[in-house]
Amino acid sequence: MATDRTGPRPAGPVRTCVGCRRADSRSALLRVVLEVGERGPVAVPDPECRRSGRGAWIHPSASCLDLAVRRKAFGRALRSSTGPDTGPVADRVAALVQEQPSEELRDRKRV
Repeated sequence: MATDRTGPRPAGPVRTCVGCRRADSRSALLRVVLEVGERGPVAVPDPECRRSGRGAWIHPSASCLDLAVRRKAFGRALRSSTGPDTGPVADRVAALVQEQPSEELRDRKRV
């Protein structure tokens, strides 16, 4: 693991979350791209990182999503003139949060 003046850096590509603005490894973040929907621009999750276009990255957590929506970060990061609909991203984040076991259960010692 490489280090710099801010401390240890994860190996591999590093991206910045548009919600909390912390840098993390690409594998820990969810990529979001902009698509044109029936009612205007829509922010769509791209978990395979294969869709074309400019991408924004976010931690798959409700707190980071809330920060990104309040700061209108998706519109700026994806260079959209109007704020995109973030419904599909919210649905994906909610599904990922439900799949992950809570830290309390994960850290608990099995007897």
